[in-house]
Amino acid sequence: MSGAEDVAVDALDEAAAAAELARLAAVIARHDRLYHQEDAPAISDADYDALVRRNRAIEARFPALVRPDSPSLRVGAAPAEAFGKVVHPVPMLSLDNAMEEAAVVEFLARIRRFLNLTADAPVELLAEPKIDGLSCALRYEAGLLVTGATRGDGTTGEDITANVRTIRDIPQRLDTDDPPPVLEVRGEIFMELEEFRKLNERRASEELPVFANPRNAAAGSVRQLDSTITASRRLRFFAYAWGAAEPPITGSYHGFLERLAAMGLRVNPLNRICRSAEELIAYHAEIGERRAGLGYDIDGVVYKVDDLRLQQRLGFVGRAPRWAIAHKFPAQQAVTVVNDIVIQVGRTGALTPVAQLEPITVGGVVVGRATLHNQDYIEEKDIRVGDTVVVQRAGDVIPQVVEVVTDRRPKGAMPFDFPEICPECGSHAVRLPGEAVRRCTGGLICPAQVEARLEHAVGRDAFDIEGLGKKQVPQLIEAGLLKAPADIFRLAGDPAKAEALAGLEGWGKKKIENLVAAIEARRTIPLDRFILALGIRFIGEANAKLLARHYGTLETWRQAMLAVAGDDEDARSELADIDGIGPKLVDALAEFFREPHNIEALDDLASEVTVEAVASPAGGGSPFSGKTLVFTGSLEQMTRAEAKALAEQLGAKVAGSVSKKTDYVVLGADAGSKAKKAAELGVETLDEAKWLAMAGVS
Repeated sequence: MSGAEDVAVDALDEAAAAAELARLAAVIARHDRLYHQEDAPAISDADYDALVRRNRAIEARFPALVRPDSPSLRVGAAPAEAFGKVVHPVPMLSLDNAMEEAAVVEFLARIRRFLNLTADAPVELLAEPKIDGLSCALRYEAGLLVTGATRGDGTTGEDITANVRTIRDIPQRLDTDDPPPVLEVRGEIFMELEEFRKLNERRASEELPVFANPRNAAAGSVRQLDSTITASRRLRFFAYAWGAAEPPITGSYHGFLERLAAMGLRVNPLNRICRSAEELIAYHAEIGERRAGLGYDIDGVVYKVDDLRLQQRLGFVGRAPRWAIAHKFPAQQAVTVVNDIVIQVGRTGALTPVAQLEPITVGGVVVGRATLHNQDYIEEKDIRVGDTVVVQRAGDVIPQVVEVVTDRRPKGAMPFDFPEICPECGSHAVRLPGEAVRRCTGGLICPAQVEARLEHAVGRDAFDIEGLGKKQVPQLIEAGLLKAPADIFRLAGDPAKAEALAGLEGWGKKKIENLVAAIEARRTIPLDRFILALGIRFIGEANAKLLARHYGTLETWRQAMLAVAGDDEDARSELADIDGIGPKLVDALAEFFREPHNIEALDDLASEVTVEAVASPAGGGSPFSGKTLVFTGSLEQMTRAEAKALAEQLGAKVAGSVSKKTDYVVLGADAGSKAKKAAELGVETLDEAKWLAMAGVS
């Protein structure tokens, strides 16, 4: 009689299907191990795919039979709403570090002293590379993977089980006929350098932010709520420790690693037994020389006492074991010359200085650029074009300049003059008080910012134009159809632009008609949405509504902001007095309206749309209609927020401070300085009872 593997899926009964799923889980797991861990595939890709398709087809027919170790879980599951918490039965502690060789010698000496051994007594230690990745704990029960968790704070981590199931190095079921009741395997999730390069290339082509280094990429991939994203990135795993274990782990550490490998887990093949400080240091040097060619990032090596009985005797000091230490590598450095300093303008208008270097190899990677961070960094280190500098690469994609070799500075090298004009658009570039970054103020016309600005303008909280989004906006910018917000509305009603749209990939007649209709439907827009669409820093939905409610019309707001930009004290004071408007937003509005390009773009946009004035609140007959109120102190009958909302319903404007434009100050308990200021300015004050009576609240 033939086995279930020879029976068509449609002909399987439930018992045969269960047996076949068990067989397929074991077979596919074996081929995963051969391919991903041993680089020794035993079948063709086509045959492997056929096994996976058969498994998926059986699961589709018998969904109740899906196994916890199903190969289909490798592709990810539906997005989770949030990560659960996992309490580690045995805390995941950290290691002490050794930076110098003397610290390694002292580490071994401390072990001998603690164990009362002679200075030359042999102590075997296992040395292994220290992977620069994300620590992870895998809990197996009866050989079956049940939980995967991050290290977290060492006591409690995040449940990332769905994500770790997608990692091919992590078996769903341990490859043993006699699995332990409980085994918590600990190790490091990481991304190989080639996969990291490919991932960043994909993200750059999609105009997404790139990851700074492989560790960040691995951590970001593991912490995805949608595990299909994790599955799309080829993460790797090395096992190197344990937590909870039944029965307890005994014998030697290297023997434990051998048992893990026999059960299908991947362990680093470069580990080695060393018997003296000299051997440990030699191992460190050897791994350091091989570091650039490993294909994954390491930041040192780890030494662990091999005898597990000695580990138990040595125990812990604080939160670190006495029996292990990490011997870190120094930051990878090289010396080269700064050929130029260029300014890059980011999507948010930030001006970032970058050193153009004489190409140099740093840690096995040829680099020709280094970030200089910001204006203060350049001035603090006095970095000049022509300088000889020390460049450091500690895992980051773009290295940094850490030191200037001043005695090799060429004659005539001048301090770098950080530009106050944006190199992309010619607008002013300013630093707001308390910020390190200088930003371009020409947000509406700056080529470096245009994509982000236009995506914001058509977004749901602004113009809300259906059919224009993160995919379409860049396409239309590249085609020359969008340069400024007003161009959005010129797409409608212009036959030439409709013809240009029709020539772009993915734009059929119906899609163009739908876009034109969506644009025309948004030619009338409330003032708060118009303000929000301009993309001024610190203006969100709430602040846009505050400004719109206070100034009422576009022209009133525009003229007031021009006065603020012109340093009119009364206009600035009025703006700052709006309850909820802070000093950073006042400065940002002033800088925006000081830039003529922005005013031109604003007026151009306004000429294409109708901006609705803010309707007067109900309660025009109220004694507070059109008046400015300030609340101070503690109210007893209602919260401050309720009082402000009521005042606005009655047609009042609520300010945060007392000025000569204030009409009433409502005094609660412990009114303080605002009451004093009202008295000085002769502003009428109301106690809570009178305020409520005038407001019509009984």
